[in-house]
Amino acid sequence: MKYPIGIQTFEQIRNGGFVYADKTDLVYKLATEGKIYFLSRPRRFGKSLLLSTLKCYFEGRKGLFKGLKIDALETEWKQYPVFHIDFNGYNFLDTDSLQQILTDYVAEWEGQWGRDPYRDSLGDRFAYVLRQAHVKTGQPAVVLVDEYDKPLLDVLDTGRKVMSGPNEVLLEDYNRNMLKAFYSVFKLADADLRFVLLTGVTKFSQVSVFSGFNQPNDISMAGDYEALCGITKEELTTIFAEPIQNMAAAYQVSNNEMVDMLQQQYDGYHFSSRMTDIFNPFSLLNAFNNKTLDSYWFRSGTPTYLIRLLRHTNENLNEITGKYYSPQQFIDYKADVERPLPMIYQSGYLTIKGVKRIGMRYAYKLDFPNAEVAEGFLTLVANNYLQSKEDSTSWLNETALALENGDLKTFERTLTSFLSSIPYSARRHENEREKERYFQYTVYLLMRMVSCYTVYHEKETSLGRADCVVETADYVYIFEYKLDRPADEALAQIDAMGYAREYAADSRKVYKIACCFSSETGTISDFKVVEEK
Repeated sequence: MKYPIGIQTFEQIRNGGFVYADKTDLVYKLATEGKIYFLSRPRRFGKSLLLSTLKCYFEGRKGLFKGLKIDALETEWKQYPVFHIDFNGYNFLDTDSLQQILTDYVAEWEGQWGRDPYRDSLGDRFAYVLRQAHVKTGQPAVVLVDEYDKPLLDVLDTGRKVMSGPNEVLLEDYNRNMLKAFYSVFKLADADLRFVLLTGVTKFSQVSVFSGFNQPNDISMAGDYEALCGITKEELTTIFAEPIQNMAAAYQVSNNEMVDMLQQQYDGYHFSSRMTDIFNPFSLLNAFNNKTLDSYWFRSGTPTYLIRLLRHTNENLNEITGKYYSPQQFIDYKADVERPLPMIYQSGYLTIKGVKRIGMRYAYKLDFPNAEVAEGFLTLVANNYLQSKEDSTSWLNETALALENGDLKTFERTLTSFLSSIPYSARRHENEREKERYFQYTVYLLMRMVSCYTVYHEKETSLGRADCVVETADYVYIFEYKLDRPADEALAQIDAMGYAREYAADSRKVYKIACCFSSETGTISDFKVVEEK
C-alpha cells in the first residue's frame, strides 16, 4: 500500500496508485447544494487535498473519478473556469509579501482572460477577470482559497508595523484590511460565481475579514460534513486493514488492540454534535508508513502564534479545558478580544469531547483530542510557563514509568526534582491568590502530561471532586494536593469525601496520596501514601 505522505494533489494520488479515502460523495453534495462556503480544520488535515479534488471535479476531469462514489452521482461533468489561490508555503512576515502574491495571481489570470486598464485595485481587477471568464466560457467561475488565514496567522501578535499611507499600522491589521478588500469581490461578482470555498485553520470574526461580501456558509461544525477531512473509524478498519495487521505484528498485539492504540494516539477529534470520531490523517499515514506510533502531527509544526497569545493572556489551560461552551465562544477568533480559546480549538489542540442541550441550544465540552496532542502541547506550554532547567520529556517518561510500576518513591523523587529545577523568578508571586493559582496550574500541567498514559484527571464523585485520579493497568492513585498545609489534612479529605469507594471491588491496588507543596521552596513539603484495604 502506497501512502500519499506530503502529496496534496488529487491527480497525483489517483494516477500514482496511492491509497485514497473516498470522500467524493461529500464533494458532490458540497458542490451541488450550495454556493459559498467556509471550512475550518486543523493544519495537515486534508484541506489542500479537498480543494485539489474540487478543482479536478469542476474542471470536468471525469477520468480521475472513475470507480469513486461521485462517478455514480454526476452525469454532466461540466467544465468551469477555476481560480485557485494557495497561501501555503509563503512567509507573510515580509511587509509586501501579501500584496505581491495577490498581484501575481491576478496578473496571471489577466494574461489568460484579459485586463481592463481602467481598473486599478486588485479586487476590481479580479472581479473583471471573473466576469471575462464567465463571458468567454459561458460558465460561471469557481474560486478556491487554500489557507486563507495564513497571512494573518503568520503576523498575529508579533507587533510588527508597516506604513500605510501617512500612518504606521500593525502588519496584522494591514494584511487583514487587504484581505477584506480582496474578498469583497465575491459580493460584486456574485452573478459570475458558480462556487466558492475558503479553507483555513481559524475563522476570524466576520467584522474583521468576511464583512463586505456575501457571508459564506460555515460548515466547520456541520454534521453532514464532519468527515469531509480526516479518517473515520469505519474508513480506518476497512481501507487500512492491511497496515493495521502489519503494525499489530510489529507491536506483538492483536488487531483490535492495535486499533485501540491508534485511537488513543490519533483519534478523538469531533467537529459536530454528532460526535463522529475523526482520526488525524497525517499522523495515521505516517504511523502506517513507519510502523511506529509517534508524534508526527505535533512535530510537523510549532504553534508559535498560540504561544505568543498565551504569554500575555490571563487564562491558563486548566481554566479552559474540560468545560462547556456555547459555539459563539470558540467559533470566531476576534482579534480585539484577547481570548486564546478559539485559536486553541480551531488549531486542533482542543476538540469537542461532550455535548449537552440547554433548552434549544447546544453546549460543547472542550478538551485535548488524543495523547499525541495532549503530550505535545502540554509539554510545549509547560516548558514555556515553568522555564524548568530539567528536560520535561525525560521527566515525563520516568514519572509515567514509575506510576505504571507502582513505584511511588521514584514518583516523589522525580516530581520533587522537577519542581526544584524551576527558577524562583518563574514562580514568584506576591499575593496569595496568584501563589495559589500558580501552584494549581503547575500541578495541572505536570499531571495532565502524565495523564497522556493514564485515564482520569479531576474525577468527580457523588460528594465532590478528587484533585487527580490516575489509573494504570495495575494501580489506581487518588491524589489530593495542598499548598502550605499538612499531608494528614489531605488524607483526611480523601477519606471524608469517599474518593476511594468506587474502587472497593477493583482488583487493582488503590493508593491514597497526600501531596503537599510549599509556596516558599516551590517543591514538595510533605508526601504520604496510604494503601486502601
